[in-house]
Amino acid sequence: MDRARWRDVVRPDLFGPSPDRRDRPYRIVIRAALIVFRLFGFRFDVRGSEHIPAEGGAVLCSNHVSYFDFTFLGLAALPQHRLVRFMAKRPVFDHRFAGPFMRAMRHIPVDRAAGAAAFEAAIRSLKDGEVVGVFPEATISSSFTVKDLKAGAARMAVDAGVPLVPAAVWGGHRVATKDRKVDLRRRVPITVLVGEPIVPEPGEKVQSVLRRSRAAMEHLLDEAQRSYPDRPAGPEDSWWLPAHLGGSAPTPEEAAERDASHAAGRRHHDEPAPMPGRLAKLRARLSRR
Repeated sequence: MDRARWRDVVRPDLFGPSPDRRDRPYRIVIRAALIVFRLFGFRFDVRGSEHIPAEGGAVLCSNHVSYFDFTFLGLAALPQHRLVRFMAKRPVFDHRFAGPFMRAMRHIPVDRAAGAAAFEAAIRSLKDGEVVGVFPEATISSSFTVKDLKAGAARMAVDAGVPLVPAAVWGGHRVATKDRKVDLRRRVPITVLVGEPIVPEPGEKVQSVLRRSRAAMEHLLDEAQRSYPDRPAGPEDSWWLPAHLGGSAPTPEEAAERDASHAAGRRHHDEPAPMPGRLAKLRARLSRR
């Protein structure tokens, strides 16, 4: 397994012979991320980068298990000297610290109340020859299996006339994922697998491309999970392994029920209670006086 190397941080050809000057902020962020990866000693297993087109538009479509998936998935495009424009929720772009970076890296904001604008922006990027990164599950999968996919990624590939490149990421959820405390452990293996491009056939329907992409993502994720070098240290550490591989993660059905509870504003019985806000803390102090 490869670790991020110090010489990668300063390699002049990391982004190709003549990188776009507009992407200087993106390149700085990537080099900073490589420093962080090196300090934490993450062990990377990245396979299939050659399937990402060296030029022209493409939809890079991956499963979603951790908050850092986009950083790991972006690494797979570097050997092809490509920068991925990820679609991300609008609040990230509105954040006073992250927002300027997201805009400078030319990522694509997604406003759920006005999704058509994000879709059109993604189509323009694809037709301009960009690689657009999408997590079609829309949210992190707490079962660590592939959830039902939104049709947007497949529709983009069909409408823009570009290939859809399936991928799988695995391992980052051991550091930071939904409903778990962040665990900044060192030497965590991170697996990123990229599959062969799915090229929509003339006249092929979106649902057909969606089915093909889901099947490819499931195959890649299964390979990533079964070839992963680490195993749980014991029963209490089996939370990060899916149920069908002997782990204690919720089944897809249990995860779907939990997601529905989240959407309805309810908390599942085995989830930790949310941390009280400042106002709640102040009220608690006053009530004790």
